[in-house]
Amino acid sequence: MVQQLDPVDVVTIGAGWTGGIVAKELTQNDYQVVSLERGGERETENFFTVHDELGYALRYKLMQDLSKETITFRNSIDEPALPMRRYGAFLPGSGEGGAGVHWNGQTWRFLPYDFEIESRTIGEYGEEKIPENMQLQDWGISYEELEPYYDTFEYTAGIAGQAGNIEGEIQDLGNPYEGPRSREYPLPPMMETPVLERFKETTAELGYEPFQAPSANLTEQYTNPDGVQQGQCQYCGYCERFGCEWGAKASPITTVLPAAQETGNYELRTHSDVVELLYNEDAQEVEGVRYVDRKTNQVYEQPADVVALTAYVLNNVRLLLLSDIGEPYDPETGEGTVGKNYCYQNFQASARGFFDDEEWNLYMGAGALGASIDDFNGDNFDHSDLDFLHGGNVALNQTGDRPIANNPVPEGTPSWGSEFKAQSIDNYHSSVSIAAQGAVLPFRENYLDLDPNYTDQYGRPLLRMTFDWREQDRNLVEYIGPYLEEIMDEMGADTIDANTSLEGNFDITPYQSTHNTGGAIMGSDPAESVVNNYLQCWEASNLFVPGASAFAHNSGYNPTGTVGALAFRAAEGIQEYLDEPEQLAAPES
Repeated sequence: MVQQLDPVDVVTIGAGWTGGIVAKELTQNDYQVVSLERGGERETENFFTVHDELGYALRYKLMQDLSKETITFRNSIDEPALPMRRYGAFLPGSGEGGAGVHWNGQTWRFLPYDFEIESRTIGEYGEEKIPENMQLQDWGISYEELEPYYDTFEYTAGIAGQAGNIEGEIQDLGNPYEGPRSREYPLPPMMETPVLERFKETTAELGYEPFQAPSANLTEQYTNPDGVQQGQCQYCGYCERFGCEWGAKASPITTVLPAAQETGNYELRTHSDVVELLYNEDAQEVEGVRYVDRKTNQVYEQPADVVALTAYVLNNVRLLLLSDIGEPYDPETGEGTVGKNYCYQNFQASARGFFDDEEWNLYMGAGALGASIDDFNGDNFDHSDLDFLHGGNVALNQTGDRPIANNPVPEGTPSWGSEFKAQSIDNYHSSVSIAAQGAVLPFRENYLDLDPNYTDQYGRPLLRMTFDWREQDRNLVEYIGPYLEEIMDEMGADTIDANTSLEGNFDITPYQSTHNTGGAIMGSDPAESVVNNYLQCWEASNLFVPGASAFAHNSGYNPTGTVGALAFRAAEGIQEYLDEPEQLAAPES
């Protein structure tokens, strides 16, 4: 029997960065907010024994249970899709704080070019520059409009970095290509290690403009504007796939969720698996949500004035499809919006250098400790004679080489045995890699929908992912890859293994990045998007869908900074809606 609960002002589906930001902003304005989180509770104390590489990095303690819920995958619509039975390319989190607990902390703002990519591309190169089947579109918001929300996120999280552009004035040592920011980062950048110094010196000599990468690994103890205190990074190297026992990596459980709980207007219900949004199509409203208590199997209906769909990208799209909200995207006709423009990240251009007489102490590090150049990102270089659009941020990151999973050996070394062991030990502290984090642009044949054959533990269809590399992706790698090889050679590497081409199909089995985007994209036209620039659903005025599912394409950066900015934007839209529920917040021009 379904148990009916008392209505609340707002319910969020998920308690990660997006759900936590929405909850904090609204509870601080005296709205009652309930967050439904399908995983368990988490706090900093849970990670006092976090340096368990086997458990967290290889057995995925913080990740979604694939035996209960997974996706199916195929490269093209002509192939059968099969379930992902074990983790590979990406790692969706589960539990309080979501993926914001196990992330590395690399925090970027997208370029102004990204938000107006279609109109800028046409204006600069003409319509013929956009390949057939590439579905470029502007986001319905400009960088200038989003900048205040970026600023709020960075000061809430305590981001460490060096500004490159303050109110239009280029700053020394920062990223000269970034969009204008209103003020400096709240904390100074991370330390410059010897290998990062080598990278920056080399790239500067080659005519590039290197800078220290921005980081949510805090460089000093910090108290944010909500009065929440965070610790200082110890450079232990256990960031990615781990929680931080020092509370020194900004995450929802160290920032926005404590601030929401402090108000007394917030309730977090863990082990609560939302199975449906209760959609009234006639009224074009969501009346609440139906969820299952995983501990008791009791089914509840939670009415709410506003629902914020703040789960992970893939789960946002799936819940929209399961709840019949919006028109599912059809790749054959190009019609429909839900599931459209699924994108990923292209890390295929890379170069690893082996140094015979260098020792870099690579066991030390932090998730966002790195140095970058943006000379190959966005439209920062002339694409007139190139056969691809966009580009990627190039970086050397010293994230901390943990002992089990980091065994760098030169190409041709056996994958096991005495020679492998000897080479692994010999190169452990003398091998470094640089890579381009390539943008992935939307194509008609890359999309998300419901699988017709496979279901989850409740009998609901799984989400089906159809994705493959395109010529755009291959050409990007072939262009940028040789430059990375040149940089590594100039750094003094004795042996270089470079990847300068992208062969074959996309392979979902090896880990690449948890940077899934799209499927519930934002825009100014309901025929081309799922949400407006307040992340408000066109088909349900009281449903908001923030998160990377709103990205109309994926840039050459990590997504979390933009996710945070859009969540603050959505929280503002929700409050405006609650104040005037009959109004649909119109997209700004």
